[in-house]
Amino acid sequence: MEALLDHLEGAIEQARAHVTRALGDGQILAASDDHVVRALNLAAELQRLTDAVLVESVGEVVRRSAGPDRDLRLTARRGCHDVSELVQRATRMGPASAARLQRGAKGVALGESLSGGALPALLPAMRSVLLEGEVGIDGLVAVSGPLEAMSQRVPLESLRVADAVLAAEASGTGPDGTPPACADLLRVQAQAWAAALDQDGAEPKEEQAIRMRGVTLGVARDGVVPLRGALLPEVAAQFQRICDAIGSPHVGDGVSFRPEGEGDSGFADDPRSSAQKRHDALATALSVAASSEQLPTIGGAAPTLVISVRAEDLVSDTGWAHVDGIDEPVSVRAAAHVGCAGVIQRVLLGGNGRIQRIGTEERVFNRHQRRAIALRDGGCIIPGCGVRAAWCEIHHVTDHAQCGPTHTDNGVLLCWNHHRFIDHGGWKIRMNQGVPEVMAPPWIERSPRWRPVTTSRTRLLDLVGRRT
Repeated sequence: MEALLDHLEGAIEQARAHVTRALGDGQILAASDDHVVRALNLAAELQRLTDAVLVESVGEVVRRSAGPDRDLRLTARRGCHDVSELVQRATRMGPASAARLQRGAKGVALGESLSGGALPALLPAMRSVLLEGEVGIDGLVAVSGPLEAMSQRVPLESLRVADAVLAAEASGTGPDGTPPACADLLRVQAQAWAAALDQDGAEPKEEQAIRMRGVTLGVARDGVVPLRGALLPEVAAQFQRICDAIGSPHVGDGVSFRPEGEGDSGFADDPRSSAQKRHDALATALSVAASSEQLPTIGGAAPTLVISVRAEDLVSDTGWAHVDGIDEPVSVRAAAHVGCAGVIQRVLLGGNGRIQRIGTEERVFNRHQRRAIALRDGGCIIPGCGVRAAWCEIHHVTDHAQCGPTHTDNGVLLCWNHHRFIDHGGWKIRMNQGVPEVMAPPWIERSPRWRPVTTSRTRLLDLVGRRT
C-alpha cells in the first residue's frame, strides 16, 4: 500500500506541473481536434483509475466504521458523524458524490473472514475492470445498483454470470465485439439482466415504488412554490403524453400557423425552456380537470381556486392578491388571469371584516358560447402555438373590469401560457366585427400589422375556397 501512496503522490506532482504549464496559458485553444479528443480520452482513463482508488478506500472506510463500539469506529476517531462527512472532508466532494462512492463500493468491496483473510466481492468481475481502469464510478453504479438490489432473491451463481457479462461489456471484450459500453448503456443492460434473473418478477419493486410515490409542495418563496416528489412510471408517462400533446407545435393537424407570405424567419421559436413548458402543461391539465365536472366536489361545488384582491388594485393593476391555501401573495396580474378564465363572485367586506354583501357569479362564458368560440378560433389564436381548443381558456379581449362583455364578440381562445403572459409577450389582440385579429410584437415581425386568425379549420377551408 505504501508503494501505491508514493506513486500517487509522485503522479500528482507531475500531473499538476504539466496541467498548469499546458492549460494555464490557453494552449488548448490552438490544439488540433485530435489532441482535444485525445486529452479527453486520457484524462477519463486516469479518472477511472482514480475512481478505483476512491471506491476501494471508501469501501474500507465503511468497513472500519461499522463496528459495534462507536468510539473504535474510523469515523469517530477522525471526529466525523458518519462516513459521508469523512469522505466529504477528505475528498472535498459534495454529499451526492460521497453517496455515489458508497453505493459503488457495496458491490465491489472485499469482505473479511473470521480469520482475517479477504473474502471475494459480490461482483468480482466488475471489481476487476474497475481496478484496471476500464470502468469508472458512473458505470460501476449503473451495474451494481440493479444487481445488488436483487442479490437476496437470485442465486449467487446467476448473479456472477450477469456480473461477468456486464464487466466484459464495460471493457469492450464481450462476445459481440462491441466497443466499451458507456454508463447509460450499462445501466440498460443491467436492468435487463435483473428483470431476467429475478424470479419474483416486478412485485417487490412495484410494492417499493408504491411506498415511494408522492408529491410534496414546499413553502412559497420568491413568487414560486417548490415541487418535489416521485411519480409512478405510468403516471409520469401520462404526464409526459399531456406535455407532448400541449407543447407540440404540430398538434394542429398539420395546419400552418404562419401568416400568408411570411417565411420561416417571420416568427420566433417558443422561448420557454423544457421545464417551463412542463409547468404550463401541468397548469393547463389542472385547469381542464377542475372544470371537467368529473372531479369530486368540495362543499357541493367543483374544486375552485379562490383569490381575493381589492377592487381598486384590480383596476389599477397594482398591489397584491391572495390565493386561498398559499401564504405568499401573488401579483394582481395573476388574479386577473384566473378571473378572466373563471368565475367572479364579488364579496363586499366591511372595515371590521364583516361580510356586507354577496354578489352572484358572473362573467364566465357558458358552454354554448365556448363551443361557438372554439368553432370560430380552432385553438389558441397566437400564431405558431397550435394548442387545441379543448385545452384553451377563453380570454376577454376587453377586460371585464373595463366593462368588457362576456360575449362571443369579446372572447378568444388562448392556451394557459399565452393567456397568463399575454401582457408580457407583446402580442396584441383585437376584435374586428366579431373576428379576432392578432399583431405580433416588433421583435418577432419587423413591420407588425393586424392579421385575422386562421387556425379554425372552417376558416382555412373558406380561405382555400377563395384562393381557388
